Amino acid sequence: MIRVLLVEGTELLRGALAALLAREKDIDVVAVCPGHEQTVARALSHRPDVVVIDSDGGEDGALGTSRELALRLPQGRTLLVTHAVTAEFLRQALALHVMGLIGRNGPSDTLATGVRRVAAGERFVDPELALQALSSAESPLTPRELEVLRLAADGTPTREIAERLSLSVGTVRNHLNAVSRKT
Repeated sequence: MIRVLLVEGTELLRGALAALLAREKDIDVVAVCPGHEQTVARALSHRPDVVVIDSDGGEDGALGTSRELALRLPQGRTLLVTHAVTAEFLRQALALHVMGLIGRNGPSDTLATGVRRVAAGERFVDPELALQALSSAESPLTPRELEVLRLAADGTPTREIAERLSLSVGTVRNHLNAVSRKT
């Protein structure tokens, strides 16, 4: 079982997210927290595998809490849920060893997927948030790489991306590898 501590300031959303995760057979919400102030104490008490933090209450609170968790509970992993993200916020979060970021407007199964991937020690950044971050500042990606990335983020298979853009499958893969390297 993946043990989760859920941090969400709004009671209705906190309950909805807990219920959503409770549907998963391999995820157990061991504690919920209404705000950042109690998060570290609850994490130390419950020792969750993943701490899911809503960052829309303020990025400073989420990043500060993530920083404190990294220091006090280094084996724990953090997944931030946010509405929008800038390139700077993404860089700061990743520098603090936040393992995942997912968007509030994504499909509901993204939360469980993110929790599982983060619990397994993988980084998980919602593709839509990655695109937001890249477009919020000067992007290191070429226009063609962005075009390929947008199609891939929508779940378009590599072969179909190649057909739509009149490229070879190998070229599409090269563009996706370049995107991965640059980001």
